Amino acid sequence: MSSVLPTYARMGVGFVRGSGSHLYDSTNTEFLDFGSGIAVNCLGHCHPKLVKSLKEQSSILWHTSNMYQIPGQEKLAKRLRDLTFADSMFFTNSGAEAVECAIKMTRRYHHANGQSEKFRIITFNGSFHGRTLSTIAAGGSEKLTKGFGPKVDGFDVLPFFSDMKKVEDHITTETAGIMIEPIQGEGGIRSVTTKNLIVLRKLADKHGILLIFDEIQCGIGRTGKLFCHEHAGVTPDIMPIAKGIGGGFPLGACLAKNSVAKHMTLGTHGSTYGGNPLAMAMGNAVLDVLEEEKILSNVKIMSEKLKVELISLSKKYPEIIDEIRGLGLMIGLKLHRNPREFIAQAFENKLLVVGASENTIRILPPLNITLADINEASKKLNKTCLDELKKFKTI
Repeated sequence: MSSVLPTYARMGVGFVRGSGSHLYDSTNTEFLDFGSGIAVNCLGHCHPKLVKSLKEQSSILWHTSNMYQIPGQEKLAKRLRDLTFADSMFFTNSGAEAVECAIKMTRRYHHANGQSEKFRIITFNGSFHGRTLSTIAAGGSEKLTKGFGPKVDGFDVLPFFSDMKKVEDHITTETAGIMIEPIQGEGGIRSVTTKNLIVLRKLADKHGILLIFDEIQCGIGRTGKLFCHEHAGVTPDIMPIAKGIGGGFPLGACLAKNSVAKHMTLGTHGSTYGGNPLAMAMGNAVLDVLEEEKILSNVKIMSEKLKVELISLSKKYPEIIDEIRGLGLMIGLKLHRNPREFIAQAFENKLLVVGASENTIRILPPLNITLADINEASKKLNKTCLDELKKFKTI
C-alpha cells in the first residue's frame, strides 16, 4: 500500500527516463509524450542545455535565502522585463503561488490608492488558477471546492461569455480586477477572442480596475508568441506564469507593471524557496534555448503541420472527433464521447495526451518537436481513433 496521498488518478506506469519527446518505463518501452507534463517540459525531456545548466549550478550553489542578493534573479528578471510589458516581478515555485501573488498585488494596489473596498476579482467558468484555497475559489469549480468550505470570499465567477461586454454588468464598487486565461487549458482549450481581450482591457481602464492574464499554461512560446496575449496586441497589468519557464524545474513568477508592483513594499510578500539559484539557472537556460534554437519559429511551422494531420483525422473519423481547438502547440480535440477511454487507448498505443473539460483532450507536445514526432503522433492518433471507432460500432 502506498504511503502517498491518493489524490491522483495515476496510470499504471512509472517512467524511469526521458529523452526529447519520448519517455521510457522500467522495461524500456517507449512512449511519445504529447502532454509534456501538462505543458511543463517545453523543451522535451533532458534537453542538453538544461541538463548542463542544472549540473553546473548544482555544483556551485543550490540555496541561500531571499535575505541575500541572488544574481540569477536579477538576470532572469531583466530578461523577462525586456521581453514583456512588465517592469517588475516576484519569483515563485509554482503557478498557484504566482496567482496568489497576483491576487495580493491586486488588493494591495487598491488599498494603497485608498480604495480598500475594492477586493473582489472577476473570473470565469471553466478557468483553472491552482489548488490553494484562494485559487480554487477563483476557479469556482464545485469539484475542486467541495469539502473545503467555507469558500474564500472575493471572487465572482461569471459565464465564459462569447461577448465579454456583458462583464460590465457585473462590475461593482467592490470589483478590484478581472482575471482570465487567454486560452483555458483545464476548461477545454477555450480561447478568448482578440475582440474580447480588447473589450476586457477597455473595461478595466474604464472602471479603474486591474486586468490579470493567467498565462501559466498558454505562455512561454506555447502558442507561437512568447506570451499568448501578444497575438491580440493587448497587455495586462499583472501576469502569473509558470510551467514552461522552468523547462521541468519548479519555477513560476508574477509579472506586473510598476504602477502595481511599486505597492508591494518590504514585508508584503515572501518565499523561502522562490527564486533560488537552481531555479534561476533553469529559467535563464530556457530563455537561452528559446532564442538560440528559434523555438517560436518552430512552434509556428510544426503547429501548422500538426494541424493539417489533425484536420485529416477529423474528416476521417467524424464519429470520434467533433472539433479542433487552440493555437500553436496548445491544441484541443473535442470528442463526441468522454475522453477517458480515448486517453486510455492512446496510452495503450504508447501515446501520452492529457484530458480537459468539455470532452476535450489536450495535445501539448514539446515546443521543439520535429516532423518525425508529428508523423509518429499522427500514426498513433489514427490507430487510437480506429480502435475507438471499433468500440463505438460494437456498442
